[in-house]
Amino acid sequence: MGKDVVADLKRDYISKLLAKGQRGDGRRFDEMRPLTIETNFIGSAEGSARVKLGNTDVVVGVKLIAGAPFPDTPDTGVLTTNAELIPMASDTFEAGPPDQESIEVARVIDRGIREGHAVDMTKLCIVPGKEVWIMFVDVHVLDYDGNLFDAANIGANAAFKGTIVPAKRAGKGEDYPLPVLHQPISITAVKIDGKILVDPTHDEERVADARLTAATIETGNLCAMQKGLHGAFTMEEVFKVVEISRRIGAEIRSKL
Repeated sequence: MGKDVVADLKRDYISKLLAKGQRGDGRRFDEMRPLTIETNFIGSAEGSARVKLGNTDVVVGVKLIAGAPFPDTPDTGVLTTNAELIPMASDTFEAGPPDQESIEVARVIDRGIREGHAVDMTKLCIVPGKEVWIMFVDVHVLDYDGNLFDAANIGANAAFKGTIVPAKRAGKGEDYPLPVLHQPISITAVKIDGKILVDPTHDEERVADARLTAATIETGNLCAMQKGLHGAFTMEEVFKVVEISRRIGAEIRSKL
């Protein structure tokens, strides 16, 4: 049976549930799935975390190496974010070089970290204009059931808390904790039949009209936002998603 036919069948089922005010897994429209966080998951990384959000399972690793800064930011460390979506995690992922989906996941995670000033990158400078720490944030998806954005974002924030800059091993002085400033937590919602659903499952993502990811920091300030899919949100709906992001973001930070 073709994917479009399957999606149509799922849309009909999901639409009937939504009309009754229900979701397939029994959650409220503004409720996240169960969340578990395990830190220091990868022994060879400078920092790591494994996050399970419902049936979505991701591992985030942090590595730091010394290298040259960008010419326009000579006294600032470098951030590089990558996402690996392997076929083992989902039959919707394909082998080969990064596709549009993996690139989007990496960019959304990167933007939340960068614009939320999660890490004080100026403290990752070794010698201004010559050498800085390059921080690699790598997202690996073990099992996929929707909402990679939030699972990976939470994983990155959890990994940062235990990350140690390996200065001694590299002959650059003494080791020190990654200089974390903020915890920008993202919350993703989709729109289906005019209803706003937080933390969508894969089936809900598959039939959604529009998607919106909003990242906030502990003060409640909005630091990043990403719109996806072809549908639209009203201003009232955007404000609603941002407010939900503030509320749930605070709950997630209490678990980090």
